[in-house]
Amino acid sequence: MEKDSLLKILEDDDLGLLNIKPKRAAITVDERLLQSFQQINDFYRQHCKEPASNPSDILEFQLFNRLKGLRSSKEKCEALQEADEFHLLTYVEPAKVITSVADIFQDDSFGLLEDEAASIFDLKNVPASPMEMPDKIAQRKRCKDFEQFEPLFKQCHAELATSLRETRPFTGEQQIKPGHFFILHGITAYVAEVGEKEVKNGKVNARLRCIFENGTESNMLLRSLATELYKDETGRRILDHHEKALEALEQIQAGDEMSGYLYILQSLSQVPEIAGTRNLYKIGYSTVPVQERIKHAAEEPTYLMAPVKVISVFECYNLNPQKFELLLHTFFGKACLNVDVYNKQGKRFSPREWFIAPLHIIEAAANMVINGDIVNYRYDPETLGVVER
Repeated sequence: MEKDSLLKILEDDDLGLLNIKPKRAAITVDERLLQSFQQINDFYRQHCKEPASNPSDILEFQLFNRLKGLRSSKEKCEALQEADEFHLLTYVEPAKVITSVADIFQDDSFGLLEDEAASIFDLKNVPASPMEMPDKIAQRKRCKDFEQFEPLFKQCHAELATSLRETRPFTGEQQIKPGHFFILHGITAYVAEVGEKEVKNGKVNARLRCIFENGTESNMLLRSLATELYKDETGRRILDHHEKALEALEQIQAGDEMSGYLYILQSLSQVPEIAGTRNLYKIGYSTVPVQERIKHAAEEPTYLMAPVKVISVFECYNLNPQKFELLLHTFFGKACLNVDVYNKQGKRFSPREWFIAPLHIIEAAANMVINGDIVNYRYDPETLGVVER
């Protein structure tokens, strides 16, 4: 009888009080950290910017503070390194809190306590090392006077929003000047100072003071910044309205003569060996309009005996065609397409103006040809990036 009563009670559980849900596996600390950072990645992917201190947008304000907290933890920055696809996690060392005399000695930020006669960096009784450290080693550190530069970044972003400023692709080292803004890996950078220019191995270089909007700074070399901007697909320079007007005047001088067109093409060939090759582009030069030049592409070996699609066209002034081809072939020497094509008569050709490289690298090379910077760089097919010679 007691058994029947117990079964009746179990069957008459209208409120589901006896239903026991299986336990879920507890989320680990690492998984929770990754999930919280992925929300920041998703925000950047959607808005093409990192979250800002925007009190009117609660979600953005929360993500801003979360990112700020992550940057203040070296351990978290290192743990999330593989997930940091937009290079948002630059560790910012927090300001030290002075609570004792010992702290004062350990945090001599201005070097007031250093003995000039006996610096710790003066090695005695140690043989001099013949090894010369490379000049372009530079690391970001906390910018101690960032409050002087923060209003400049705010004004820059406000002028971008109202179209007083605009972004343009980076096209040359000569654009790196004091007071100019750039976008490197999604972070706005301000060139505060350009040191004395030096010529080494025939190359002009200078040490910069570069301030980043995340409160850090770097003393990277001018050519190192140029290389990173060339490599970064989203790298940009920021022009104000005066610079835009001046650039327009400087582009073409009265005495300049248009010599032709530099063009980038994509093959529409159905040949598997060609159609299956990713990042395959032709960089060519023509003295006549490009559409006129390519109208018989399907019959010309230089166009792989197939129709082509025009990707970009640049007007060129005072350009020597032979020099152009030599510079271009030298730059992309290791990335040239190695393929043979045959014309209708069965004659074999080996076109040498088709290169395997990402489009933004091709466009950067085209600009470097025009402004002359290409002699200082080369293309690395293994990293798919621009490197210094």
